[in-house]
Parts: sequence; C-alpha cells; structure tokens
Amino acid sequence: MIKIMLFVCIAALSLFVSTSVQAEVPAKTAAAQQALLASPNPTLAKNKRLAYNFMREVFYGCHPELADKFLSKSYVQHNPNVPSGRAGFVRFLSHYCKSKPIAPLIKQPIISIVAEGNMVVIAYARKLPDPKDSSKIYMRTWFDMFRIANGKIVEHWDPALKR
Repeated sequence: MIKIMLFVCIAALSLFVSTSVQAEVPAKTAAAQQALLASPNPTLAKNKRLAYNFMREVFYGCHPELADKFLSKSYVQHNPNVPSGRAGFVRFLSHYCKSKPIAPLIKQPIISIVAEGNMVVIAYARKLPDPKDSSKIYMRTWFDMFRIANGKIVEHWDPALKR
C-alpha cells in the first residue's frame, strides 16, 4: 500500500510540474513501444497491456463500442472535461471523434509505461503551439494514469484542465 501511495504522489507531482513548467529539454521517447509492455511480473505486464490497448483501440482509434472490454461500468474519471461511468465516457467519446482503423501502435510518442500494484502510468511527449508565439512549437509531457481491478480500468487521471 505504501508503494502505491508513493506511486500516486509521484504521479501527482508530475501533474503539477507538467502543467506549470515548459521543459527546457524535451523528453526522450521510447524507440519500441511493445518493449515498454514487458514486465517480469505477469500481472503488471497484463495491466500495462490493458491500459495501452484501451488508449490505442478506444481512445486513439475512437471506438467507444469497445469500451466495455476495458472499462468497469462504474469507471471513475478525474479529467474535469469527461464524465465518470463507462456510459458517460462512451457518450463523450462518441461526440469527440470519428472511428478510424485501429493502429498497431499509439501514434503519440511514448516516453514510458510504468506499472506498480494496480496502477499504470503512460507518459507521452506532446507537441503544442507555444502560447507566447503561435508560430513556434514546444514539447510537453502528458500522462494518463489508470487504476485496474478485476481486469478492467476502474479509475483514470490526467493533467487536463477544465475547458
């Protein structure tokens, strides 16, 4: 339990840092996403793959009809722009994007996938327009953190701000 609390505290600190400071040096992304899914612990490897495939198939592929394969019915969402509950998430995603072919890899550059206990964090490098000069782009770190129980995602965090 202490490891999980430490993990959550580190992720929360990452949230604060990632939303308040632009990185001077862009994060290095992983060369092989599939290698990030490995773990000597089979449960951690399974949890990593569940979170990764949810993002790849449901979120980036925009296939809300696959949500029941990944999300618990009582899924808790900590993004202030997305409702909690699997049905609420499906409604949101259905209006947010159009389905496309599911890619074998996530197109966002991934920095790391870390699993500890029932938690998984996927960290990405994102290119965004510079708020001070829209002709320039800067790199920012983004993350999605998931809590998994009984083979389903039951809770999600990310650094999104209320729109």
